[in-house]
Amino acid sequence: MVVFLVVVLALTGGLHYYLWLRMVRDPAWPAPWSTVGTWALVLLGLSIPVGFVASRFLSREASAPFAWVAFGWMGLMFLALVLLLPSELVRLTAGWLGRGTDELTSEERRRFLSRGIAGVVGAASAGLGALSLSTALRPVDIARVTVKLRALPEALRDFRIVQLTDIHVGPTIGRDFIEELVDKTNAQRPDLIAITGDLVDGSVEELAAQVEPLKDLRARHGVFFVTGNHEYYSGADDWIAHLGTLGIRVLGNERVTLHHDGAALDVVGVHDWESDGFGHGADLAKALAGKPADRKALLLAHQPKQIDEASRLGVDLQISGHTHGGQIFPFNYLVRLQQPYVAGLHTHGDSQLYVSRGTGYWGPPMRLGIPAEITRIVLRPA
Repeated sequence: MVVFLVVVLALTGGLHYYLWLRMVRDPAWPAPWSTVGTWALVLLGLSIPVGFVASRFLSREASAPFAWVAFGWMGLMFLALVLLLPSELVRLTAGWLGRGTDELTSEERRRFLSRGIAGVVGAASAGLGALSLSTALRPVDIARVTVKLRALPEALRDFRIVQLTDIHVGPTIGRDFIEELVDKTNAQRPDLIAITGDLVDGSVEELAAQVEPLKDLRARHGVFFVTGNHEYYSGADDWIAHLGTLGIRVLGNERVTLHHDGAALDVVGVHDWESDGFGHGADLAKALAGKPADRKALLLAHQPKQIDEASRLGVDLQISGHTHGGQIFPFNYLVRLQQPYVAGLHTHGDSQLYVSRGTGYWGPPMRLGIPAEITRIVLRPA
């Protein structure tokens, strides 16, 4: 926790110093606006580590105001930085074109340009932030996906899976949101419900009441869960035990065979890819041990990068989350550096992979160009 806070403080300080240079110092706003802008950035910058500490050590109700401010500002800061970076090219071009002018004229031109950039970036960030906030907080839509599998038994035609993932129940997402998800999920009349990790950001003690409506999820073959990386920041073993009391089957490197209208389907689940340091670890080979070669296998794995091993071991379909689809454009391009796929249906070797954009959000209560989803997957013979 201490190391994490040091990194957060160093990164936060550096980014806010850059924002101060471009949005306050360079425009040289007249008094008192320069002072107001400086102190606003100082206080907003401090809100980020304060928000993290509050959400860690205070109750959900007490930490919620700090979290909304911290995470909301985090999203706006990201948008401002994305818009400011291209302006550096504008500054360089303007500086090159202005060579040879007298010093007073050059200073006036620089101030005029800096104020124009700051004004445009500020207005655009606010507008995009409002749009992103409304997208994140609106009701979650159903994403309908058809997956065609070779040699799928006819009895499994139209087998319906509803995937929920990356809900992140915590300071800004609570019981009302879960109740809405349960109603919408049950309305799809699923044969199977899969929750593929990052359900919570907090302990069982503080969030048990918020996730309680999950006990009302209904599917013909039940509700299955696999851990995500955030479960390990929140007490994974406690959550595994608690979810069992809600009628949710946690698959920890395990395989369950479902019998559906005379056909068999193996549902396989592995712990999160990064859970080794927490005493678990993903072990797909163990989960698949003894599986008949001709039986179709559905893998629940939080991170898309599991697909390399899954394809090598003969998994037919993997469903994952973790990426949020990027959540705030253009962050999806950075996610691509860490995961092989960011969102949607993909073919990988002889296997297929569906990556959800996520059902909730993490951090900033914002989604720009990348809406959340409840995923309804229907299997069909190829």
